[in-house]
Order: sequence, then C-alpha cells, then structure tokens
Amino acid sequence: MKKSSERLAQKIKERSARVAVLGLGYVGLPLAAAFAEENFTCWGVDPDEWKVKELAAGRSYIRDVAGSVIKARVLDKKLVPTSDFSRLALADVILVCVPTPLGKSKDPDFSFVLSAVDAISPRLKPGRLIIIESTIYPGMTVELIGPRLQEQTGLRPGRDFLLAMSPERIDPGNRKFTLRNTPKVVGGIDGRSTRLAALLYRQIIPEVVEVSSPTAAEMAKLLENTFRQINIGLVNEIAIICDKLGISVHEVIDASSTKPFGFMTFYPGPGIGGHCIPVDPIYLSWKMKSLNYRARFIELATDINAEMPRFWVDKIQQGLNRKKKALKGAKVLLMGVTYKKDIDDLRESPVLEIIAQLFERGAKVSYCDPYVPALEVGGRKLKSEKLGQALVQKADCVVIATDHSGLDYKMIAQKADLVIDTRGVYHRLAKKA
Repeated sequence: MKKSSERLAQKIKERSARVAVLGLGYVGLPLAAAFAEENFTCWGVDPDEWKVKELAAGRSYIRDVAGSVIKARVLDKKLVPTSDFSRLALADVILVCVPTPLGKSKDPDFSFVLSAVDAISPRLKPGRLIIIESTIYPGMTVELIGPRLQEQTGLRPGRDFLLAMSPERIDPGNRKFTLRNTPKVVGGIDGRSTRLAALLYRQIIPEVVEVSSPTAAEMAKLLENTFRQINIGLVNEIAIICDKLGISVHEVIDASSTKPFGFMTFYPGPGIGGHCIPVDPIYLSWKMKSLNYRARFIELATDINAEMPRFWVDKIQQGLNRKKKALKGAKVLLMGVTYKKDIDDLRESPVLEIIAQLFERGAKVSYCDPYVPALEVGGRKLKSEKLGQALVQKADCVVIATDHSGLDYKMIAQKADLVIDTRGVYHRLAKKA
C-alpha cells in the first residue's frame, strides 16, 4: 500500500491522476470542472442522460459553472461526461457527490450513496482513493461505507485502498465564496488516506483542513448547518414575538447588530430551504436517536422553521381582512419562489409550502420569478408572470417571498393594494433612503 500510495501522490502532483466524479449536480459539476481546469482528466459520471448530453454539447445547467468553461474542457477532453459506470474502473480517484435527501417519513435517505458504493465495488482496484462528499450521518463512512466496500470486494480500507470523507460546502449563487476559495475539510480512515485526499484537493483549493477521522469531517458539516438552522429558527421565533408586540423585528435586529461583540446577525423569512440547512440537522438528530439521545435544540428549531409558511399565510389573510377581503377567492401574487435570492434552486423552498397553503384556503395564486419559468405545486401547474404595473394592480395581495435583485420593489409598493414582505426588503430600502 505504501508504494501504491506514493505512486498516486506523484500522479496527483503531476496532474496525471485520473479523477472520476460520481454525480453531476450542484456539488459534483463544479468539482469536476475545477479538476478539469487544473489539467486533470476528469470523468463526470451520472445516470441522467440529459445532463450528460447537455455537458457533451458544452452547455452548463448550473448557473455557478460557466458554459464557456464546460465547452472548453469538453473540447480538450479534460472533462468527459458519461453515463457509462465502467469508467470508474479506470479512475485513480473516485469522488462520490450524490444526493442525500429526506424520505417521505423525514428520515435520511441514503439509497443514492449506497447505490454509488455498489457501483464502485465491482470496479474498485487496489491503491485507489475514494472520497465521500455527500452529506451523511456521523460515522457512516467508517460504520457502513468502508465495511460495505470490503464485504463486496474483499479489499480492506486503509490496507488495500484509501478512503476519506470531505463534506461539500457549495453555496449556490454565492459569488464571494465558491468552491475555489472555501477551505476544504478532509478526514481519512487513516493518516495515509487523509494525506492523499488533502493533497488532491490542494491542487484546486488553497486551504485544506485535515481532521482526525471521517466522523469528525462528517460532524463538522452537520455542525455548520445545524448552527445556521438553530439560529434561523431563533430569529424566526423572534419575528413572531415582535409581531405580537407590535414592533419591527428588523429594527430590533439592526439595533442588536450594532453591538461589536457577542452577536451574529441572522434574518427571519418564510422558512428555510435548500438542500443543506433543512436536511442536514435531521441527519444528526436521527443518528442521536440511535444512541438514545434527543437533540432538542434541533427538533425545536425544525418545528419553528416548519411553521413559518403558515405564519405568513396567516399574515396574508389578516392583511386581506383589514381590507375587508377574504383570502378565499383573493388574487395573491408571489414575488419569487426559490429558497433564496438570485438562484434558480427550488429545493425545499418554503415558498412552495406557502403556495400550497394558499391553494388550500381557496386563494387564486400567481407568481413572478425570473429564474423559474414554470413550476407545479400539488398537481397545479403555474407559469411565471412578467412583472409590470398591470400585474401588480390586479392582485389583491403581493407577497415578497424571495428578494431577488433587480425587481422593481418601489413600483410594487406604489401600485399594490396590499404588500406582505417576508424578507424585510422595504425595511432595507427605507434605510437607504
């Protein structure tokens, strides 16, 4: 193993190591493109034929990865998109970047990760390096992935092949912190696995943080997003409290934010969305149940955040009542439907739950979102409307659900009969005035 590890290290330094990225979504595609840009031959492996065809044609379906980058790297054959899993047998390094969603019962669904492991097993050769980037529960690499690979191949992790965990830290739409300038956490099942994985990532990312084990790396990812989930839950509850007190939560936050120590600013909204923050803390809570421990902070924050869509639907109804209108039959226009501003990502968006509840109460719902041309909620298909004075004026209520840049919020305030602002847009505009 020592000699094969030395050979792999040399190949990584020379950029001759062949890299396979399994899963070409929000995590895998930026990673594959980065390795290809640094002159590694990178196979992007995904069963979705549409994704493979788009990439082969030089088109990117993810806004954070430029189509020009994809086209150039496909043309010089550094990035090879494929649905042929046999390519995994040719790789020196395999990075697993498949989804880990929640199931219908809100338990973690690890079927994609286990399917990835099962795809790797018949193609795994001694001396290879496998890195898990998918978000998983603390201990899964050591307790399940390593033993599963060993059982299926007869190869022992740490002795016959290298195995490490490096949790993804992709933040869709973030222009300041990208894959390239966000430090990478790496934990291998042994020192050699950690060093080789860290060496690989240092070819594309300047700062790599080595931790003692895969479990520490897994836990670090869950802590990051649990921290955000709990603090968002706290500020959402503060928003409810301020509403009951008849004061502005945004004014209170602004005042608290002037303290130069001991305070970190979070903002309320319609709930939480995206793949990480609503999901990752539940992995940790789920794991703790198996250890007879209840993660009470996580459960409470989850409950509060899950109630925010209902809170805002109630606010819409109350606002209409003050106008002597009923929610049933009212025309409600939502500005933005994605889980955060300036992206096209609908994953776990709380706005979809707001729409569903509005439909349940009999409202006539429309939406405007420059990033989402069409969507379906509860079997009802909707198309994005073009923002204009006529659209705003015919609505009984306009809801600022996602604060995309570039929308004419001043016009909306002037022409709308009723505005419900879930994002504090008008508080920010007033501060600038």
